[in-house]
Amino acid sequence: MPDQQNDIIICRCEDITLGEILDGIEAGLTTVTELKNVLRVSMGPCQGKGCLSIIRAILAERLGVPPSAIQIPKKRPPFMPIKIGSFLKENIEE
Repeated sequence: MPDQQNDIIICRCEDITLGEILDGIEAGLTTVTELKNVLRVSMGPCQGKGCLSIIRAILAERLGVPPSAIQIPKKRPPFMPIKIGSFLKENIEE
């Protein structure tokens, strides 16, 4: 692919380009979970709403399988720190 296409941003939240995804696939990443673990695709605020279907299509094309053969990772809510006082009846001073 021409370099200009490799510069297309696929995961906008994490600024991951098509070229980075293709490089990951070339390096042996063959699942969305592996791409997520290494490149951080779909780990931004949108949690993959904007990029997972595109990444799935890219993987399917590169691996020569239908998109339905590519599993999407289970969605998990983002974790947020909470104060320990939230678990107690009384309020603890920090």
